[in-house]
Amino acid sequence: MVMPLLNCDMGESFGNWTLGMDEDVMPFVDCANVACGFHASDPHVMRHTVALAARYGVRVGAHPAYPDLMGFGRRSMACTPAEVEDMVLYQIGALAGLCRAEGTAIQYVKPHGALYNDMARDPALLEGVMRAVLAYDPSLPLMVMATADPQPIRTLAAEMGLSIWFETFADRAYDAQGHLVSRRLPNAVHHDEATIVAQAVALARGEALTASDGSALKLPCDTICVHGDNPESVAAVRAIREAFHGLVKA
Repeated sequence: MVMPLLNCDMGESFGNWTLGMDEDVMPFVDCANVACGFHASDPHVMRHTVALAARYGVRVGAHPAYPDLMGFGRRSMACTPAEVEDMVLYQIGALAGLCRAEGTAIQYVKPHGALYNDMARDPALLEGVMRAVLAYDPSLPLMVMATADPQPIRTLAAEMGLSIWFETFADRAYDAQGHLVSRRLPNAVHHDEATIVAQAVALARGEALTASDGSALKLPCDTICVHGDNPESVAAVRAIREAFHGLVKA
């Protein structure tokens, strides 16, 4: 049984301000989504994170965002598809230089925050992001949000000649369409470790989740996003990794 890759947002500290527990979570994930300076991080943090990933044999992914450092990239911006293409390419290039210095390379791209959500709703923005990835390296996969109807994205990616990874979330509730329930609503984020692990295992097995309206929801799952910004979330990542080892042995 092939397990989905575990990915985690990392390198989001800035200067003397620290966010996340990268040192603790890195040994348990497959992919590190490294912030590229637009929503978080700085050159020193980026290089340190790349070196940490290389030490543990973790794949490095570019995590580009809107230029919104104050808002942590969580606010939508009125950018054209061409502007999005260029800003994503710029951020990939910045991280690529630091990867080269540390003897590794970017292996995929996962947009961050509002950009990630906006491209899921706007095919023109999605095309802009895809063009950026293709311009840098056509062999790189682009991580996109899994939904109940993945075919439109599959079709567009095939037309453009780009590989995609569908991403799901172990600690978030979903609506019937496969969209994440807004954090403004109750029970949008799972905090109980057993619930998080059970959802990760169900996704890995290709089993249906229970959507917020009680309906069954099946999602394509190439990779699962986990978080490592507090001791409880790091413990959940370890528990997911142990559960996956058990599935492989079964």
